[in-house]
Amino acid sequence: MRKLIYGMNVTLDGHVAAPGDDIGWGGPPSDELFQWWLDQERASGLSLYGRKLWETMSSYWPTGDQRPSASPAEIAFARNWRDTPKVVFSSTIDKVDWNTRLVTGDAVAEITRLKAEDGGPMGIGGATLAGVAMRAGLIDEYALATYPVLVGGGTPFFTALDSWVNLNLVETRTFPGGVVLTRYETRR
Repeated sequence: MRKLIYGMNVTLDGHVAAPGDDIGWGGPPSDELFQWWLDQERASGLSLYGRKLWETMSSYWPTGDQRPSASPAEIAFARNWRDTPKVVFSSTIDKVDWNTRLVTGDAVAEITRLKAEDGGPMGIGGATLAGVAMRAGLIDEYALATYPVLVGGGTPFFTALDSWVNLNLVETRTFPGGVVLTRYETRR
C-alpha cells in the first residue's frame, strides 16, 4: 500500500495562501529548504494536484530549468517535476500536459485506488483536494514548512474534520529565515 503525504509551505496562522490566493508571503525559500522539498519530490512516485496548485505549478516548472537565473536545485526540481507522473483532480479543466492525467470523478475513490497500488509514496498538494483526502482519512503523513508570518485569512492548510486525528511527530527542523519544518505521521 502506498503512503500519502500532504506537505506545503504554511503561514504561522495556518494558511497556504493569503486572501486573494496570494502566495507571496513567504518569498523564495532558502536553498536548504528548497533542497528539502526537492528531496521529497524525488522520493515521490506520484504527485496528486488540485486544480489551483496544478495551474500554479504547470505555469512555471515545465520550463523552470530553461530560465537563465535557474539555480542547480531549480533545474533539478523542474526536470524531476516533468518526469514524475501526476494526477490532477478537477471538474473545470479539460486538458493537462507534462506526464499528467486528469480525473474528473470521485477523488476519494481514485485516491483510495491509487493508495492500494504498489509503488513509492504519493504527494498530495492543494488545500481543497488534500481536505477531501483528510476528511476521508487517507493522509498518512503531514509536512508543514511554517513561515514566521501571519496573514489573517485565506486558504487554510487544514480542513474542518468530523473527528480527531492523532499524530506522531517524525521530524522538526529549523531553516534560515525562521522557517520551521515539522513532519507528522497519522497514528492508526
